[in-house]
Amino acid sequence: MSADTLVILAHPGEKSLSRLFAEDIVKSAESSGQSVRFFDLYAEDFDPALTRAERLGYHADKPDLAAISNHAADLTAAKTLVLVFPTWWFGMPAILKGWIDRVFAPQIAFDHAKDFGPIRPGLATLENVLVITTLGAPWWIDWFVMRRPVRRILKTAVFGLCAPQAKFRMLSLYSAENPGTQRVNKFRRSILSENSR
Repeated sequence: MSADTLVILAHPGEKSLSRLFAEDIVKSAESSGQSVRFFDLYAEDFDPALTRAERLGYHADKPDLAAISNHAADLTAAKTLVLVFPTWWFGMPAILKGWIDRVFAPQIAFDHAKDFGPIRPGLATLENVLVITTLGAPWWIDWFVMRRPVRRILKTAVFGLCAPQAKFRMLSLYSAENPGTQRVNKFRRSILSENSR
C-alpha cells in the first residue's frame, strides 16, 4: 500500500538520534492527516548490494525488479520522501547508498534517453525531499573543507536527475556526538517546522 509520505531510516541503533528524528517525522505527518510508509532499513535487513541480475537488467525491456518491488511502488507513489541517517566519513551509510543503487533503477526513478542523451526523470509524483542527518564534525568542516558532499550528491546527482521538480531541503545536526538536550530539542523543532511546509 503506497502513501503520501515515505520515510527511510538508515541507522543500526535502536536509541539513535536518527531514530528519534524519524519517529518525529512519522508522528507529525500522521497527525496532519498524511498517509505514511516507514522503512527501517536495518530492521528490515535490507540487502544493499546491487545484484548482477539487477545491473544487467538496466537496459532490458523488462528488468527484474521483484526483489525491490515494494520499495519501488512506495517511491514512485510518494509525494514526500524523507531520508534520515548519520553521515559517516562524509558519506551515507552503505545500506542507504545501496537502497538508492537498487531502488533508483530504470523504469522506476529514471529512464534511459535515446542516442546517449541525458536520462529522463522518472519520479514525477515526488514534490518534496527532506534529508535529515547527523555528523560528528563541526559545521565548518562540512561546509568549507569538505564542501557538503552528501548534500551535493543527493541534491544534484540523485534528485536533480530523477526528480528535478521536487523541493530539496537538508537539515544537519553537527557535532552530534554529545549535542545536549537543548540542541537536540531545538533541532527536533526545526525538523517539524520544515516538515510542515
